[in-house]
Amino acid sequence: MGRPTSANGDTRNLRDLLLLALPALLLVAAAFALAWQFVKPAPPKKIVITTGVEGGAYQYFGERYREKFAQEGIEVELRPSSGAVENLRRLKTDDDVDVGFIQGGIANEPESDDLATLGSMYLEPVWVFYRGDAQYDRIYQLKGRKIAIGVQGSGAQLFALQLLAANGFATNDPKLLAIGGMDAVDALRRGEIDAFFVVGAPQAPVVDALLHTDGISLLNFAQADGYVRHFPHLVKVVLPRGAIKIHADKPARDIQLLAATANLVVRADIHPAIVTLLLKHAREIHSPPGLLQDANAFPTPRDHALPLHPMAQRFYDSGPPLLQRYLPFWLAVLIDRLLVMVLPLFAVVIPLTKIIPGIYNWRMRSRVYRWYGELKYLEAEIDALPEAARTADALDAFNLRLDRIEMRAAHRKLPLAFSNELYTLREHIGLVRRRLARLAESVTTSSPSSS
Repeated sequence: MGRPTSANGDTRNLRDLLLLALPALLLVAAAFALAWQFVKPAPPKKIVITTGVEGGAYQYFGERYREKFAQEGIEVELRPSSGAVENLRRLKTDDDVDVGFIQGGIANEPESDDLATLGSMYLEPVWVFYRGDAQYDRIYQLKGRKIAIGVQGSGAQLFALQLLAANGFATNDPKLLAIGGMDAVDALRRGEIDAFFVVGAPQAPVVDALLHTDGISLLNFAQADGYVRHFPHLVKVVLPRGAIKIHADKPARDIQLLAATANLVVRADIHPAIVTLLLKHAREIHSPPGLLQDANAFPTPRDHALPLHPMAQRFYDSGPPLLQRYLPFWLAVLIDRLLVMVLPLFAVVIPLTKIIPGIYNWRMRSRVYRWYGELKYLEAEIDALPEAARTADALDAFNLRLDRIEMRAAHRKLPLAFSNELYTLREHIGLVRRRLARLAESVTTSSPSSS
């Protein structure tokens, strides 16, 4: 009889354990499932940047980004384009294009939900190069000349046509030629064209080549302040005298230029870690001083034609994420993702490791305490029993009840850690039994005298 009871006790203990463990496991699983909803996918191993024409600033800086990203184990594909206008179209229509350079004034969607800006990376002056040593300071002075205005779809062409139209040029003038890049540089050097509109950073190979070519001059925008009033996306900048070559005194005077900002634009759904990595390298690439900018002037959230990406705002407010400052990119991202999954450990698992054992211990002890309750109730009945009612039959009835309590306690299978509770209970049962034995002796002793 005892063996089945023991088996039943093991089954009941296992059932109690499962009753506690299964809800706890379900709660932990639900917590991790909820945390998983906030774990972003791993950053892509490849991104696509739409750049510009060969020899342009976009291509130049695209190469710089590709070198930086290669150090992080991320491949960057550079896709040449005709310029900012085509870059904007690609970002809006090509799902596989992630990043692009856009000139200020090209896009104007401050409430856009598909694109976001990472800020202005550098200034893109409007350079008007022309043949000869004459000192031109107005675009109108190029009237009747063959002028290269940049390839179709480029931001340079859009700016050139705006400025030419403001100076009375017809936008369909056959002497306005849709060529740009190094082709236009070569054409200007050979005398096939008389002037060339370029929009780009001083580091761009096209600009650098013409700044250092003898016989090629740079137009000074004497009306720069007036242009800025008409074209709010432009600013006036000054190329100081001697900034190109000190010993040759080139330029021989301060040159006023008009400039737009070059903005790094991304798709709104780009991975946030890629945003911080782009800005981290943008700070390295664009912050040094140059011909037209002071140190640390860029990158900056200057242009507001597109919404600023939330991660970019965080970057400008507090810098790169803490882990990315001290760890390799891949390791920082891995730890950042793991931290989200560790949160349930602190929020659920650790409290459960304290709560579940406590509940289990209480359930195990509660069984013993229930028998203590019966034992205490039995003692109370013995105490309340009048002396006249303390007969042998009454005491035998108490002993039978005590036997049942002891039998259940003896056959109850509890975990080894709670064995001492059972032994203590059996000692207390023994105390009550001895008390009943003394009462039985007193009853037996008093019976002859009363007869």
